[in-house]
Amino acid sequence: MIKAINIRPNLAGDHPQVHPTALIDPSAQIIGNVIIEKNVFIAPLAVIRADERGPDGSVAPITIGEEVNIQDGVIIHSHGGETVTIGSRTSVAHGVAIHGPCTVGEDCFLAMRCVLYSTILADAVWVGMNAMVMRATLDHFTYVPAGSVIRSRPDTRELRLVSAKEKQYMKEVLEATNRLRDDYMKARAAMKMDG
Repeated sequence: MIKAINIRPNLAGDHPQVHPTALIDPSAQIIGNVIIEKNVFIAPLAVIRADERGPDGSVAPITIGEEVNIQDGVIIHSHGGETVTIGSRTSVAHGVAIHGPCTVGEDCFLAMRCVLYSTILADAVWVGMNAMVMRATLDHFTYVPAGSVIRSRPDTRELRLVSAKEKQYMKEVLEATNRLRDDYMKARAAMKMDG
């Protein structure tokens, strides 16, 4: 039974499944059919909500892969019956909104305040600050510049590939967030031992 009030079932009775190595800030809200895998970091005020029933009455899952970092103020939700999947080692920066159906591949970088809606991203895609990707599929290593609006396949034709410098930045963000998660886990463990 889940005791934390910020990690709770939806109205269909689905409880979040949270791996014990995941770190979820107490101010984040994890609701319903959410699967959080190993070594995930979820920062303050994030909302991951799988509670809207599909035509068959069930709630499709939102799955957060291993070592994903969900930063402050991120919102993840989906239409009834539609899934959201975020692949391993993806960074989801402050204020990002993801509304399913969406599939985000592994090792992606979603910069601050970008928006994804009904979208498929292959592995290692970079979506820039304040960009919007809606009803589109992006190939591996696609770079979406800040402020872009991508609404269909033709909008993707002029996009370039992620550079070596950007790949290095993506790696550094992931490493920094993993260190932060580990430091918080150690601090929590120390508090439990002292208390």
